[in-house]
Amino acid sequence: MAITVHQFACLEDNYGYLVRDEGSGLAACIDTPDADAVLKAVQETGWRLAYIFNTHWHPDHAGGNAAVKAATGCEIVGPQEVTRIAPLDREVGEGDEVTLGETLFRVIDTGGHTLGHISYYDAADKAAFVGDTLFALGCGRLFEGTAEQMWGSLSKLAALPDDVTVYCAHEYTAANARFALSVDDDPALKARADQIFAARARGEWTVPTTIGLEKATNPFLRAPLLAPKMGLVDAAPAAAFAAVRAAKDGFQG
Repeated sequence: MAITVHQFACLEDNYGYLVRDEGSGLAACIDTPDADAVLKAVQETGWRLAYIFNTHWHPDHAGGNAAVKAATGCEIVGPQEVTRIAPLDREVGEGDEVTLGETLFRVIDTGGHTLGHISYYDAADKAAFVGDTLFALGCGRLFEGTAEQMWGSLSKLAALPDDVTVYCAHEYTAANARFALSVDDDPALKARADQIFAARARGEWTVPTTIGLEKATNPFLRAPLLAPKMGLVDAAPAAAFAAVRAAKDGFQG
């Protein structure tokens, strides 16, 4: 049975998502970046919010948990690390399955941004909710994990089918594109960057994206191919990723 995704902007540059299982009518929100924005979206859609699916513990992802649960009575599902700031009703990790009515989500361990970060993958509807692990033309900063851990997480996502829709949590794409152009001269990237800059000038969103598009143009997924251009000869994939991540962390463009 199909899902419907309602996307909304909140805070400075976050995206929130309500996901509705069309068979049962039950809905979940992916993270709670802003409780008021989540509850407004619930009211506007008229959907029955049954769950919060948290990706990680950061306040702009789990900070609204208590208020949303108090208002709706929903259950909170997420990785153990979320208990650092809010209680969980169900703790989940790699390989677990989460059901939303007739829709099945597989939990993927995508640590790196935080140690316990997870993503939710709905294979039937070809949709992945990836929090701050993978962005359009970017990836999350390594606040807690290692480059090796993050490369492993990105590799898991890259192994999903190319036509999987990727719902990431922030509108960082224009800044990511400027960095990407500084390390990669691929024509496909240049064409995509031009489209992104034009879309943002019109005030349009650049999220969601797809696995295939990110594999073709995202410098973090293309890191092994970019390593020679960065002076790294025969670098292991994780080392190449680490070099690209370090370059982005210091980028001033």
